Amino acid sequence: MRQQLLDHARSYYVLDTPTIPDAEYDALYQELQAIEAAHPELVTPDSPTQRVIGAVLDGLQPVRHVVPMLSIDTETDTTAAGAEKFDARVRKALGLTEADPPVEYAAELKFDGLAINLRYEGGDLVQAATRGDGETGEDVTHTVRTIAAVPKRLKGVKARVLEIRGEVFMRRDDFEALNERQRKLIEGGAKGEKTFVNPRNAAAGAVRQLDARNAVKRPLSFFAYGLGEVDGWTVPPTQTGLLEAFDAIGLPASPMHQRVQGAAGLIDFHIAIAALRDSLPYDIDGVVYKVDDRALQEKLGFKSREPRWAVAQKYPAQEKTTLLNAIDIQVGRTGKLTPVAKLEPVFVGGTTVSNATLHNVFEIRRKGVRVGDTVIVRRAGDVIPEVVGRIATRRKNYVPNFRMPHACPVCASRVVREKGGVDHRCSGGLFCAAQRKIAILHFAGRRALDIEGLGDKIVDQLVDGGLVETLPDVYALTQERLEGLERMGDKSAAKLVAGIAASKATTLARFLYGLGARHVGESTAKDLARHFGNLERLMAASVEQLLEVADVGPIVAESVHAFFQEPHNREVIAGLRRAGLAWEESEGQASAAPLPLSGKTFVLTGTLPTLAREDAKEMIESLGGKVVGSVSKKTDWVVAGAEAGSKLAKATELGIAILDEAGLLALLDAP
Repeated sequence: MRQQLLDHARSYYVLDTPTIPDAEYDALYQELQAIEAAHPELVTPDSPTQRVIGAVLDGLQPVRHVVPMLSIDTETDTTAAGAEKFDARVRKALGLTEADPPVEYAAELKFDGLAINLRYEGGDLVQAATRGDGETGEDVTHTVRTIAAVPKRLKGVKARVLEIRGEVFMRRDDFEALNERQRKLIEGGAKGEKTFVNPRNAAAGAVRQLDARNAVKRPLSFFAYGLGEVDGWTVPPTQTGLLEAFDAIGLPASPMHQRVQGAAGLIDFHIAIAALRDSLPYDIDGVVYKVDDRALQEKLGFKSREPRWAVAQKYPAQEKTTLLNAIDIQVGRTGKLTPVAKLEPVFVGGTTVSNATLHNVFEIRRKGVRVGDTVIVRRAGDVIPEVVGRIATRRKNYVPNFRMPHACPVCASRVVREKGGVDHRCSGGLFCAAQRKIAILHFAGRRALDIEGLGDKIVDQLVDGGLVETLPDVYALTQERLEGLERMGDKSAAKLVAGIAASKATTLARFLYGLGARHVGESTAKDLARHFGNLERLMAASVEQLLEVADVGPIVAESVHAFFQEPHNREVIAGLRRAGLAWEESEGQASAAPLPLSGKTFVLTGTLPTLAREDAKEMIESLGGKVVGSVSKKTDWVVAGAEAGSKLAKATELGIAILDEAGLLALLDAP
């Protein structure tokens, strides 16, 4: 068991390629702890429970830590009992009774990144090192200097030595952008490139690059949370005060920390962060509790490899291993065929997962996944569970590679793949029953025609019962017909009929998005509606005329043109117009004067004080502006709110104009 843990830890800490999910490593580690607690005579100095596991990567210089970088004990009980047990241990060690007041704690987030020690001398950054084995880490100064969030000089600090400890991590939006770039490189035939399993691995790999130029390609962030060696700097008397002091000297510390009272305060913090976890811009796998008073920390002291005054309490695992029993095909609303893993049910991310996406056949090849493998499944929040890899064990029997079918499994139409693309699609269109159902659901969706009450169970019955075969049939539904459906009473039927009628008054952009044409998302639908202003002009547009629309390239133009040239699609549109769907039309931007923000590009980052991001986006787009997801030299303005991260840093680096909410509103109101 010790050797297994050492092997897994080396893969995680040294090679940045974990072989099992964190939850399984924690369970194995705690099992070893229990065995050693029951049989103390079996404890040896080289046991993983007695030391921090890590090593120096070949090519990086070793750095001896003056103050060891110890890890924190992990409490895997995700219930209130986990916090209560820690508080009870602290109170017992301090000799407190029930009559004594509650202990004050600093409650913080447990970031999923790479621990770093920053050494400042005279206020200047002179060295950055990884944790390594706690005693000796790796010199990664060359890569850490590329991180915009790490100050090269501290504000007002002249201390001979001040070592700052914190976490290097990658924000979720930066991780998705990185993987998208990697996918494009791979599709373009680039050799030696790969996508990354999770932000933690991408961040750790970037920091430990031998060539800093490679690290620059991966945007990293940093939060400070502790100290190493200190000589000549007055340390605040509390952990909370320390985090506040970091901000004052130019070091970013997570704003999501609190001073809380006793076990009840820890429990409230754990619950509150759990509710916010999926909406955070970065990954966390738990929270950290620390006795706030540093004098009490010194009194409590340390165990062999962990402080007694701190503990990390995890949340339910979001990665688990299970068996891949089969691979099925799911047909989407646009005809895309997606391989779906049929799994041995496993509890992950707070729910039982038996299906997970495999994306496409090329991802299956890249991950080396075959039926019968033990695979790693990830689920985060409302994100569709996915298979991210397999446990690299030898297969007992030969299993052939998965191949995509030549015919649609639903309607038997021919399956095609676009040149240079990775997705296979059914050519059956609205004639395919699978696409028909999902096309109706998409058409009725909140951002399309917004037909309240027309959900998946109702659509299943309508299509399966032959009441709806194409979109105009929705508008022929009557209350009497709907009352015949299962679990549909007269009030529900009347409400749905009213919702269908109300949806007839819409906008051209919503209508275009609702049609579900290939490559026409919500943003492109708005661009097309603004440019042409009139459905007839759009339907008659040539590819060349479509290319005149902002951000419409050859692929989108060809797709839109082909969609409107298809007779069946024209029949559907005509049927919807006969059913009474209508919207306000205009001359369009093609013939009208340009709007004030035409041709201007915005990036929104962070949380604005009063405006929801979607509202700010709509206001910008209403004046002709374009809102995109990443900062580049072509960006005109970056609108930054609280918790703005790497996008703000990049905008500053590129000299791009930065607006707060007040500045944005002033710009939108300008004549």
